[in-house]
Amino acid sequence: MAEASTVNRELRPTPGQLALARAIAEGGEARGEAITHVPATVYTDPAHFERERRALYDRMPQILVPSALLPEAGMALPHDTTGRPLLITRDAEGNAHVFLNVCRHRGTRLVEGKDAVCTKKLVCPYHAWTYSVDGRLLALPRPDSFPGMDKGKMGLVELPSCEAGGLIWFSPADHADFAHARALGEDMDAFGTAAHVLFRRKTHTVRANWKLIMDAFLESYHVTRLHAKTIGPFFKDGVTSGDMIGPFARSAVGRLEEMDGVDLENMATLRRVITFAYQLVPGALIIPSPDYLNVMTMMPQAHDLTLVEDFMLIPEEPATDKARDHWERSWALLDGGVFAGEDFRAAELGQQGLSTGAVPELTLGTLEAGIRRYHETVEDALRAAN
Repeated sequence: MAEASTVNRELRPTPGQLALARAIAEGGEARGEAITHVPATVYTDPAHFERERRALYDRMPQILVPSALLPEAGMALPHDTTGRPLLITRDAEGNAHVFLNVCRHRGTRLVEGKDAVCTKKLVCPYHAWTYSVDGRLLALPRPDSFPGMDKGKMGLVELPSCEAGGLIWFSPADHADFAHARALGEDMDAFGTAAHVLFRRKTHTVRANWKLIMDAFLESYHVTRLHAKTIGPFFKDGVTSGDMIGPFARSAVGRLEEMDGVDLENMATLRRVITFAYQLVPGALIIPSPDYLNVMTMMPQAHDLTLVEDFMLIPEEPATDKARDHWERSWALLDGGVFAGEDFRAAELGQQGLSTGAVPELTLGTLEAGIRRYHETVEDALRAAN
């Protein structure tokens, strides 16, 4: 394992993180009180999926990308997988914005591709209307042919957004409340997320309902079984603790390392004995490993089809081939082996089985109570939207 950076050694956990770690150190397990159930139709019914999409993905704040994708001022990043043509930018003052990637003249897409570009100006390829990365319309050819037009009212259409804890959020609805995003940002600051750099980014096509993917990260019952050949041997079976940050679930799982004498108030040493996970509504996951972080966003395309974008963030750019090889192995283990090869595959197998109708409802044991709580949060959002 690569040595933790100097910055990481100086970080301290939040009170909430520390409380979960101490609960595990005291030997407790986070358990529900009884068996619960989730109807299979919430995964298999296209009409139910559409109601969820309108109530959650068309209304709630959600993570787009880590801040590390736009590390410098004067950058722009197209983002299409929410179903909207978005453009994320960082202006000259370092502030992040989320716009519709649409020229105000004739609706032409401004920036093509999927990667961030360094630019101070955004020029429409059709008629060369030119915008700044803060959305202002700067210039247009032959302004005399638009008599009376107020250039100040023709800037890019901006959507509500928030940058907190090294994550860039947006809301598809006006009057967004980012209070929970900022509260989560305090935990992300404890990991030093904003100072991390992007190492790898990949979008996975998973033929399963987005909630089946989320379910795997809401319980530890499967860890030593599904992941028996990868990360399972590093963890204690079912030794977990958890709580909520608003509607977001925060959990901690005990690793095999002994906790006696460990300074739990030092984030670097804490991460060697505890693995945290964050499960966000509507659909995102943050998994801080001992020396790096994975951020995954769920972008549902249909009731049985989800795009999952995985970002691996590391403390600093690799300085040597040895360091790069370390991160490459870590990326291959988690993104390819654990997530794609095990968690996403399990979701696909579950979708195939539930689609037969053989299992009318999922039966959840006391170690799977997090799944029930997550579905209750989704149900609350559905009721609030009606």
